Amino acid sequence: MSGMHLSREFFELIKAIGESKSKQEEDRIIAREVMTLKKKLESGGDKTISSAPIPGVPGSGGSGNTLNTNKKKAKEFLVRVLYVEMLGHDGSFGYIKGVELAASQSIVHKRTGYLLCSCCLSPEHEFRFMLINQMQRDLVSSNLLESCGALLAVTNLITPDLVSTVSTQVVGLLEHSAETVRKKAIVCLHRLHQLNDDAVSKQELVEKTRRMLCDRDPAVMGATLNVIEAMARVDVQPFKDLVPSLISILKQICERRLPSEYDYHRIPAPWMQMKIVRILSIIGKNDQQASEGMYEILGDCLRKAEEAGINASNAIAYECVRTITAIYPNPVLLDAAGNSISRFLSSRSQNLRYLGVTGLASIVERHPKYAAEHQLAVIECLEDRDETLLRKTLDLLYRMTNPVNVEFITEKLLHFLRGSTDPYLRKDLTGKICRIAERYAPNNAWYVRTITELFKIAGDLVDPAVATNLMSLVAEGTGDENDDEEADRVLRKQAVELYVNLLSKPPNRMPRVLVETMAWVLGEYGYLSSVMPLDTIIDGMCRLLESGSAAKLGGGLPSTRRLVLSAIMKMVAQYGSCPAMAAKVIDDYTKSSDPDAQKRCLEFQTILTTAPHMLGEIFPVDASLEDVDVDVNLGFLDGLVTEAISNGARPYQKPEDDDDDDGVFGSGVLRTDTSSAFKMTPYEKPSTVPGQGTMRGFGSASMGPGGSANTALPPGGSGAINPQVNSSPAPVSNPGEPQLVLRNVANVWGKQAPAPLAAATVPSNHTQTYPSSKNSFSAPAPSGYGGFGSPPVSAPAPQPVKTAEQLEKERLAAALFGGISGAPPPAPVPPPAPAATPQMAQPPAPAPVQQQSVPVPAPAPPAPAPAAEFDLLDIGAWGADDTAVSAPSTVEMLTPSPFSEPAPPAPAAEPPASEPSPTPVSSDPFADAGLLDGYSQAPAPTLPVADSSASTKFEFGGVPVAPLVISTAQFGQQWGPCPHTSPVSIPSSSNVCTLAQLMSICEKAGLHRVEEIAATNEGISACMGGGGSSVALVHGKVTPLPGGSSSRIDVTVKSTDAQLGGSLAMYLQNMIR
Repeated sequence: MSGMHLSREFFELIKAIGESKSKQEEDRIIAREVMTLKKKLESGGDKTISSAPIPGVPGSGGSGNTLNTNKKKAKEFLVRVLYVEMLGHDGSFGYIKGVELAASQSIVHKRTGYLLCSCCLSPEHEFRFMLINQMQRDLVSSNLLESCGALLAVTNLITPDLVSTVSTQVVGLLEHSAETVRKKAIVCLHRLHQLNDDAVSKQELVEKTRRMLCDRDPAVMGATLNVIEAMARVDVQPFKDLVPSLISILKQICERRLPSEYDYHRIPAPWMQMKIVRILSIIGKNDQQASEGMYEILGDCLRKAEEAGINASNAIAYECVRTITAIYPNPVLLDAAGNSISRFLSSRSQNLRYLGVTGLASIVERHPKYAAEHQLAVIECLEDRDETLLRKTLDLLYRMTNPVNVEFITEKLLHFLRGSTDPYLRKDLTGKICRIAERYAPNNAWYVRTITELFKIAGDLVDPAVATNLMSLVAEGTGDENDDEEADRVLRKQAVELYVNLLSKPPNRMPRVLVETMAWVLGEYGYLSSVMPLDTIIDGMCRLLESGSAAKLGGGLPSTRRLVLSAIMKMVAQYGSCPAMAAKVIDDYTKSSDPDAQKRCLEFQTILTTAPHMLGEIFPVDASLEDVDVDVNLGFLDGLVTEAISNGARPYQKPEDDDDDDGVFGSGVLRTDTSSAFKMTPYEKPSTVPGQGTMRGFGSASMGPGGSANTALPPGGSGAINPQVNSSPAPVSNPGEPQLVLRNVANVWGKQAPAPLAAATVPSNHTQTYPSSKNSFSAPAPSGYGGFGSPPVSAPAPQPVKTAEQLEKERLAAALFGGISGAPPPAPVPPPAPAATPQMAQPPAPAPVQQQSVPVPAPAPPAPAPAAEFDLLDIGAWGADDTAVSAPSTVEMLTPSPFSEPAPPAPAAEPPASEPSPTPVSSDPFADAGLLDGYSQAPAPTLPVADSSASTKFEFGGVPVAPLVISTAQFGQQWGPCPHTSPVSIPSSSNVCTLAQLMSICEKAGLHRVEEIAATNEGISACMGGGGSSVALVHGKVTPLPGGSSSRIDVTVKSTDAQLGGSLAMYLQNMIR
């Protein structure tokens, strides 16, 4: 029943607390228990407590009327007092007995006394001083258990001013023979350092910690790891040189060199492994040298953890993933981390899926390409019923937002905000929506609509500065003097019509920020409305004000009512007359209890009745940004003053006893020296009004005329912005100041103007992309370079038919992962294409080699045609080419189809020779432009010259590949569906040092140069093989190495045919080397 260790009274108390139905019943039970314990303490009838005398406590070891005979009852008494404290009642009457019991000779009762004092005594309680002597005696005791109990008490009871009284004894216990004491002592010493770093210095603690890390007992070493992690989070420098030691310890653990008692479910010391991995994460962050020493052990630890496949090993794998994404990046480790994340996301366990989403959120910021592989998994997590998993997925969406998918992600966040009732989640989502809308808004109209919708859903949680930014955007427009005023007028008209529709059908509840924003917009620009006459808008505002509903008026605050009144007055001035309903509202508010509103209405009534012709001057149209001229000398009163003085009025003189302004005024005359006076002189009008701009937010590439970022407003559709990405950043005026981050921010909204093909026209990710090591050649490459002599390639197997649900998920995933490396950009459903497809022209046969004695001059390159215009947020029709094709046609957007090869250039004039047919020489525009660093395609004299384009052209199945002429958007759309990936990574190449050289090799191989991004040294090319039945896409990145004589080359080939992709990757690898 109650057990031998509990009295019946104590058992009944625990039972009654557990069976209580309400807090009131529980309080009554505890109140009765308090009375019972006080009676036992005062009467001493049970004779329950026996203890040794405590110095400074008179009668502490006495007898007579004290509870002093039964130690078992003494322990139970303190535990019952502890229950009283835990349930929120005062148990201070029993504190003194806890102090007495801490001096007991019994270890159990001593620890019970320490426990009560640690849990109940406040840092300022006087009883803490009574325990110092007892803790000092226990720290130096020869009894192992007494020393351990004292160390635990020191960590909880010592205050900063008492650290010096016990620090010496704690340091001495680091040399104790028992490992239990040593591991508690190092933790206690760290706590003393946190309380008072003067008594226990940082240098002393670091020295002791480094020595204890090498302790002969693994338990002491494991306790020291906790101290190292806590100290490294504050300052990592003292532990930078511990990387080899930590790696050695982790390697020994992974190799099972620790005793078997440290294993957990056959996993060797999992908590120590996770602790060491976390420490390595802290040390290796932003440190390439330290990170390089960790790569091997992290890979081994992650591999062994994945092989085990149980919960403990999954925890180790998750910590390894977090560390790999935090330290200096390594391609192989990143691929391994991506595989672990994929395993977590594909699991049926909700806990593992949560780890997968969390790991994906940590890797997506620096390496977004790994998120593209898990599109459908993220969509499924969004539809999961687990609220914890859903919240973490929403955080992932926020982290992966970019200018391409911002509309889709914002829509998802607003959808979840509507259905959420959790105050914390609503506040968090509101802040995230505001930030991504200001940073990545595709245009101003979208920003106005989105923020207004946010006001409707959670306006009470929105920062008032967001409403101020919105009104500034409507008032200032694009903020560029070169922009057409018509664009600003269209934006204001759209905003007015948005709020007019809201006014015509107001919701039952409108937050304050929404009402005030609507009143300001309609008051300033209500005359622009084309869906509702101005007088009807005035009547609607009046009905809103007279409804008496505080919910519809944002709580009905006086300040909100004043703004609505001011808006009505402005619209009356714009309308030219005062409607009856507006006159009634103005008249009603002349009797308002709000003095401010009453004053406004009385003044407005006076103007209407006495000087209606001045309404236009008092309430000018679209004058929110005009400067107000202030006459600081009040010169307009000079006439009145002169007239009053001429009528006998006495001139004003400063009172003699007013000492406040003696330094400024004297004898009623304003002194010229006003250095210490309040300045009334207005500032000079700036050349550009601060805050103007197309809502330039955090990370926007749009800058003000002065080169600095304007007010944090979302990017707009300024037509003056350069549509090309500038490869060289603008010089920084103040290098010491933090600079604006331009990563993942689009420069242009909507369609771009025609630009040269080599210019970067889409936003690129500045982080380095690495080839995936898990992908390899699906089939052995043919012998020889370029697949010479390989057998013909069979047609690919037909793809399985997808269900409507799968197609919908793929559409959502494409919208969600748009703009991420490795994922196709989102696109609307394309219109059906005509059945006709263009025929691919057969590549020309190589011309016969001729002997010649002089170099053949290269023909002038043809004028390049302007690049085809395409929409970054839409997909245009295929067939845009630099050269004319035989018959223009369109093809299916997702099906690789052959294209006509550009016509070969006209052959150059040849000197008379024995052979009648001249040798055609291909023109190289990059050589003509001087981009090949002095390399020339001209043949050496007196040597036989072969057609370089024919000799270096890549062949597949015995047939040269044909260029696939597509745009960047079409390249991105084809990149995702290509199933076969062949990565190539060359750590150092002296043959190819620049992006131009890499793209030249691709062109010589027969690929079409799709685009070069000079800002990130990345380029993409495309070709077709097998008569147009296979497509190969190539992405290359050049990373210059220190010294400038060599570069790292990373090439990824994706193809619809494994043999084509593998052969092309091998060919490019040999050409680059």
